Amino acid sequence: MANVILIGATGFVGSHILTELLGRGHHVTAVVRSAAKLPTHDLLTAVEADATEPETLARLAQGKDAIISAYNPGWGHPDIGRLTTENYPRIVEGAKKSGVLRLLIVGGAGTLFCAPGLRVMDSGAIPAEIMEAVRTLGDFYLNRLTLEKDIDWVFFSPAGMFDEEGERTGKFRLGKDDLIVDEATGTSHISAADYAVAMVDELEKPAHHQERFTIGY
Repeated sequence: MANVILIGATGFVGSHILTELLGRGHHVTAVVRSAAKLPTHDLLTAVEADATEPETLARLAQGKDAIISAYNPGWGHPDIGRLTTENYPRIVEGAKKSGVLRLLIVGGAGTLFCAPGLRVMDSGAIPAEIMEAVRTLGDFYLNRLTLEKDIDWVFFSPAGMFDEEGERTGKFRLGKDDLIVDEATGTSHISAADYAVAMVDELEKPAHHQERFTIGY
């Protein structure tokens, strides 16, 4: 089983990834602000630290098999744009310094194409109140991460909508740069539980290298 660092383990997406990792028998070191929010599990080690500090992350991740980052400043954070711009590159820097070979990042859907030549973040479909966060994460992917050649990264974009209460079905479709739309409903959605399944699948059997992929029903 893998021995991984998980950033953002108490968040909406990260908590589902944590559950999936532990359920499959992986050893997890969760780097969090508050360990009290984590469950108790024999395979889980909680570390209260700032994972966006490169030297700290490098030290904690030494000898691990992979880093999974579900970092998010919080959609309601008033300074989310600046934090996204500053901290995602810091996580990449820390991962590189650690010597870990794989970095799996919970990405965003904003840079996916919803029509030929049209990205979701330019389509007018994203509410104005979260546009800054969506665009800054998109800029990180397009202008920083795609140029990174020194670590085997993936940027895993979700569907257009996350279903927080949705079931873990294990049945979904994967793609690369185009938004996946449910043919029956016309919506683009995925449960956080199934997103976690696909993320841990990628950890166990790497199929993407220095590229983005996406998911949907």
